[in-house]
Amino acid sequence: MSDLFGKLKGKLKENGRRIVFPEGLDERILTAASQLGAEGVLVPVLVGDEEKVQQKAREVGVDIANTEIIDPSKYDQFDEMVTSFVERRKGKVTEEDARKLLLDENYFGTMLVYMEKADGLVSGSVHSTAETVRPALQIIKTKPGIKKTSGVFIMVREDERYVFADCAINISPNSQDLAEIALASADTAGLFDIEPRVAMLSFSTKGSAQSEETEKVSKAVTIAKEQRPDLVLDGEFQFDAAFVPSVAEKKAPDSVIKGDANVFVFPGLEAGNIGYKIAQRLGNFDAVGPILQGLNKPVNDLSRGCNSDDVYKLAIITAAQSL
Repeated sequence: MSDLFGKLKGKLKENGRRIVFPEGLDERILTAASQLGAEGVLVPVLVGDEEKVQQKAREVGVDIANTEIIDPSKYDQFDEMVTSFVERRKGKVTEEDARKLLLDENYFGTMLVYMEKADGLVSGSVHSTAETVRPALQIIKTKPGIKKTSGVFIMVREDERYVFADCAINISPNSQDLAEIALASADTAGLFDIEPRVAMLSFSTKGSAQSEETEKVSKAVTIAKEQRPDLVLDGEFQFDAAFVPSVAEKKAPDSVIKGDANVFVFPGLEAGNIGYKIAQRLGNFDAVGPILQGLNKPVNDLSRGCNSDDVYKLAIITAAQSL
């Protein structure tokens, strides 16, 4: 795991990325921010009442001297932020409503990123996924050509690294969604020096079973290949055909994937969520994420059951996504 983050930290120390933490009163956030600031990996920006944040840090016993604290109610560029937010929402929010909404930590933090006062945001230790992702979708929005964001995990065990997608966001993606997820996941793999070999998963391998579900995946493969013919990508595969060379030789001998896939795109959230948790709990993999993909600027969502180490790692990933 240290190798995974060592290179990223080296790159980040040269760039001074600013990462917003809307949940500035959470003990796990403060602990991670203290470590990140002390190491000079990035500049943690804590959102909250400065006196309360400092008091909480003293109670927790961490030094936050190398962090910034911004109180939305005292922010000197709040009027500019309100104007920018109203413009971004294109008439869906009045100025009065904007002034109230931007006192919400997640909306305020997301606007800091949108206005380029920060490079990314990490939230979710206290807030739900919806409370973290909704402001990002409304303000930062998805990249051109991408309709939906998606969530991946980097699965790590000693020297092994794999990307599992989508395990966090899209319940029942269609073929176009799956193609988008596959291409975004390949790009995320590159962030971790993983040369992507993408397998689109199903309960069928190359037509061994036929149904609406398998055809959805097969169509996604066609769409993804048309958009990125340079990418090593194929399917539909059962997991063993994508991962075990001897099985691949029998089930898909003509495929570019020879049982050596390292990016796995699940056909739906149900399978993806179950799959990564089986690997995590039975296979003793570390599951780093979820890492959100497809947004114009990086915003990532913690689990409310996270610890300070999870916060630390996801902040590094978020900063690396902004490079």
